[in-house]
Amino acid sequence: QVQLVESGGGLVQAGGSLRLSCAASGRTFSSYAMGWFRQAPGKERDFVAAISWGGARTYYADSVKGRFTISRDNAKNTVALEMNSLKPEDTAVYYCAASPQGAPTTGRAYAYWGQGTQVTVSS
Repeated sequence: QVQLVESGGGLVQAGGSLRLSCAASGRTFSSYAMGWFRQAPGKERDFVAAISWGGARTYYADSVKGRFTISRDNAKNTVALEMNSLKPEDTAVYYCAASPQGAPTTGRAYAYWGQGTQVTVSS
């Protein structure tokens, strides 16, 4: 069992930045790939970014590539999502997730999910 708690969401103007953090507890954090997903109102949950268990491999959705950066600190059991040049279309609830697989980009590959943190980008 892995428990995940996201933090760092909030309201920001377009062009601004936010840093989301996800704290993990439970089984060995470094055994899991970690991902970030988001869900806007009335839409499906979409993949944002993923990072392999050791941090060597990262993957991004095309919509955030070059603006968002995923990172992890296995010593602190945390994963972060640095978000820059935010746009109103980035507004969503952001979820942290853990997967026993490599660094998947599909939600069904993730076994554990946090409760989410709201990010709102105003124009």
